[in-house]
Order: sequence, then structure tokens, then C-alpha cells
Amino acid sequence: MDQAMQDKLDAAVARRLYAHLDANKDVQNIDLMILADFCRNCLGKWYKAAADDLGVPMDPEAARERVYGMPYSEWKANHQAKATPEQIAAFDARQAAKSGCS
Repeated sequence: MDQAMQDKLDAAVARRLYAHLDANKDVQNIDLMILADFCRNCLGKWYKAAADDLGVPMDPEAARERVYGMPYSEWKANHQAKATPEQIAAFDARQAAKSGCS
């Protein structure tokens, strides 16, 4: 497979991931962080970093909006729930386990 085809496939998978996350707004970022150690905000940062690597001007908020499908402030107001004590404990345990790895 040549690089151009791999890039097309990678882009198609990214679009599908964004659509999947958009269709599952009930899945909170903290849940993603607990389970997979990344969240929508991470994807936005990775998007911005990729733009920087390619010399494409990109505002961090525009990158995050690409991932969320709307301005972050709108997503946060309409879809982000307050983290439960259980979620916070699970997140803290995940972070502690990571820091103990070598």
C-alpha cells in the first residue's frame, strides 16, 4: 500500500471515530480517560499537533471543534456531566498505576 492510500484510509478512520464519538455524547471524557487514557480533548490536541507538523495554521479551539463537531463551550454546556466520585476515584487509580510503570 502506498502512502497516499494509507493517508486516505487513516483519514476515513478518523472521520468515523469523530462520528462515533458524536453519536455517543453520553460517553464522558473522564470515562474515555479511565478506559483508554485519551479523550476528545486529547484528540483535539493531536489534531493541532498534526497541523503544526504540517505547517498548517490551526487555532487550538478550531482543532477541538473539529473533534467535538461544535464549539467546546457548547458541548460542555450541553453534554458534559459532572464527574462522579466513582469516576474520579477510577481516574486517580489509573493515573497512579501509570506512574508506577517503568
